[in-house]
Formats: sequence, C-alpha cells, structure tokens
Amino acid sequence: MSRAFYVTTPIYYINGNPHIGHAYTTIVADVLARTARTKGDTFFLTGTDEHGQKVADAAGEAGVTPQEWCDRLVPKWQNLFALFNISYDDFIRTTEPRHERIVQRVFEHLREKGDVYRGVYEGWYCSNDETFWPESKLVEGRCPNPECRREVQWLSEDSWFFKLSKYNDRLLTYFKENPTWVRPRSAYNEMVAMLEEGLEDLSISRSKFDWGISIPGGGGVIYVWFDAILNYLTPVGWSEDEERFGRYWPPSVQLVGKEIARFHTILWPALLWALDLQAPKLVFAHGWITLDGQKIGKSLGNAADVFTLVETFSADAMRYFLLREGHFGSDFSYSETKIHQRYNDELGNDLGNLFRRTLSMLEKYRNGLVPQPGDSHFGERFSDLPKRIDTLIFNLQFRDALEATWELVTALNREIDEKKPWVLAKAENAVALDALLYDLCEGLRWLAILLAPFMPEKAREMWRQLGLETDIDDAWESSLVWGGLAAGTQTSVGDVLFARLELPG
Repeated sequence: MSRAFYVTTPIYYINGNPHIGHAYTTIVADVLARTARTKGDTFFLTGTDEHGQKVADAAGEAGVTPQEWCDRLVPKWQNLFALFNISYDDFIRTTEPRHERIVQRVFEHLREKGDVYRGVYEGWYCSNDETFWPESKLVEGRCPNPECRREVQWLSEDSWFFKLSKYNDRLLTYFKENPTWVRPRSAYNEMVAMLEEGLEDLSISRSKFDWGISIPGGGGVIYVWFDAILNYLTPVGWSEDEERFGRYWPPSVQLVGKEIARFHTILWPALLWALDLQAPKLVFAHGWITLDGQKIGKSLGNAADVFTLVETFSADAMRYFLLREGHFGSDFSYSETKIHQRYNDELGNDLGNLFRRTLSMLEKYRNGLVPQPGDSHFGERFSDLPKRIDTLIFNLQFRDALEATWELVTALNREIDEKKPWVLAKAENAVALDALLYDLCEGLRWLAILLAPFMPEKAREMWRQLGLETDIDDAWESSLVWGGLAAGTQTSVGDVLFARLELPG
C-alpha cells in the first residue's frame, strides 16, 4: 500500500439507540483499518450525525434540548464501539465547533463560486428520512424509500440550493469510466439509472426550524445531509492542515448502508468536485441484517439488543458471526440459533478445541516448551494464504477471507487426527512428535495473526497463551513466514477461548 489508507463509516443518526446494524458497519471498517495498519499509515473515522428535524423532534418528546438529547445518546454509541473493540482514530460529532467551522466554510466557498444560490423550495418532504423527493419518485403518494414508506408533506419555503444538476453529465461520465467505484453492482446500476433520468438542484437549507448549523450571514440552517456528509473532510484537515489532508485524501473506502447510497455517490462527489477535490476511491453500499425477512432498525421496532448479544456470546464471537454469516453487500438473516451454531461448531470445536488440545499436549509432552521444528509441508502449502486473505479483505470479501483462514484450522485439526500425537508419544518417536507439535504451535501463531483484525481480543489471548512477546500487529510480510515461532518458547494453558454454550430451551 503506497499511500495512507483512509476508511470511514457513515456517521450514525442519533434519534434513538444503537443496534446491531450499526455495529456491523463499524466492525467492517475496523477489520479494514486493523489490516491496513499492518501495512502503514491508516486513519479510521466514525461518529454521530446530530442535527436535523428528527433529532429536534425526539428531544422535544423527551422534554430536553436537542443538544442535551445528543449529549445523552452519544455515550451509548461510544460504549457500543468500545464493547466491540473498535479501533477508530477519530469520533466526530457534527455539533462540534471544528465541524461547524468547516461546513460554514464550504457553504461560503460554494456561494462565492456560484454553485449555491437563493430560491424558493416547493415540493415533497419526508421528515423521517429528512429527504426531498420529486413527485415522480413518490410511491402511492408516500416516501419511495422501502424502509420508510411514510406520508410526505408539501413544503414551501425560502431556501438555498446547490447546483446539483450542473454535475449530472460529469457524474454519469465518471460512473461509466469508473465502473467499480460504487459497489455492489446493484447500487451502481441504481445510481446510473437515476443519473440518466436527470438530477434537479438540491435545497440545502431549512428556515422553519433552527436545530442545525447556521448559514453564514443568516437565513436559516444548513440541510442536515449537506452538513453531515461533509464530516469526512473535517478530521483530515481540509482547509486547515494541507499536509495532513494531502496524506489522507481521497478516502480509500467509504462504507454506507444501501439506503443512503445516493447521498454518498451522487451528492457527495458533486460537492467534492465543486471544491476541486477528488471523489473517494470506493463507496460500498452494504446490505441489511434481516429478521424474518425484514430489515432490523430503530423505526421498525425489531432491533436486537446488541449489548445482550455480546454478554451472551462475547464481542469477538459476534464480530465473527456478522462477517461470516453473509457476503458483504448482500442482505442476510440473523437469529440467535444461527449464532449458537457458529459459536459452538466453528469457534468452539474447530478453533477453540484445536488451540486447547495443542497447548495441553505441549504441556503434557514437553512441559509447555515449543520444540525444535522438523520437516514440514505447511510452509509451502500455506505460503500464499496471507496474500490471499489480504486481497480478500481489501476486496471486502470478509466471508471468503474467514473461509480461507479456516483452511488452516481444518488442516491443523486433520494433522492431529492423522498423526495421533498420543501414539507418537507412546512409541517414544520424539522427532516426529516434536515436528508435529511445532507445526501445530506455529499454525496457531499464524491463526492468531490472521484472526486479529476479525477477533482482536481472542487473538491476543491466543498470543498470550502461546508465550509470544512480539507485536501481533507486525507487518504480515515479515510475521507470516513459516518457522517464525522460536523453539524454547514457554507456552501456558489458560482460559478456554470459547466455552460451549447450550441452546436456549
């Protein structure tokens, strides 16, 4: 990786409590960031979107000010991310002065350039999505967002507009010349169809409520989406730290839910071009976690209590399940039964049992000391595994990356079953037993490194029990070389990685 890696999540709208869907996107970004850090300079941004009418309404219902409402909710998101060991480099809040300063500066720049102008907005508005819709997009007079479908209201008010239509042709050309910059293909096709229909200029201010960033010179507040989407500029120093901004811009990967893809792949690049900036390298609009075929979400009232799930299964087991259960980009269904099955079968039996059996046999036969290596086929057989997994991770094929990792888990378990170390010990075949025990321990060292981005807490526990003092996050090119485990390393049998759980009922 020749340049700094910059990965972002959407900033999460805090009109309610966080749920498993929010954890999902953030875990994906965390896996990317942790892997990228083994290669070089990396910046991982997440945060909260705190302006807009929905936040003001929720605060009013709770009998507090919008700022008090946000200050009450933000710690819940930060606690969620801490629970999942999310290694973000910055957590941005759109109510922070540093962000307000950037948004107002962008507005002034666009106004001076002529890309922002005064007008009167008349049209349909969905207060739930905080989105303006042309009448042609409404579905039976309701919001066209399939997750919403609420009634819309007719608004007429003085407004500032961004000349989005000015960038229609450039956007369409960019999409066709860069067919992989928006993924998956379904999202790309949807955006191209929208561009081929033609874009209208976008109202970017509101004058009938005041919870937002004030327009420089007065005239209302800035539209929540215009405000929120600029968050990606603030922490990397746009207009304030040229060296820092040049190091990180453009973003390498921007992760969004598919329901907000159009803001990030149509409005966002147009705004960036208006500022003479590059569009992100990749915007990935992932699918939904469903329950009985219905998207999990706050507004639907079916959001799983993610804190309870972590208490039951552990954070790392939930990280594993979310990335292993479905292909990233597609919808997938969740149930506690499915989590139990993967937990017991793959984490408990395949990995956890392999780890404990190996260290127990090493303790029994060699007093916990890693023996000298012998002849081994593992180094050659798995020489390409780190590169394959690295490529799959950066291609956002997390399920495939875990399946590739499990090839090594399966091979090590098979090695025990076929070579039967207890038989070798009884026959006093010390050379063969040493070679086998070494390969098992070295394979576990590799697994700890490869799984560290996915299950950081359990990987470090493996590292500790293996008696390793080097950095688990060292560059893969140097650390994932077969034979890197020093003979004589003192291991210890510690806690079970994944204690078996009984299915409820």
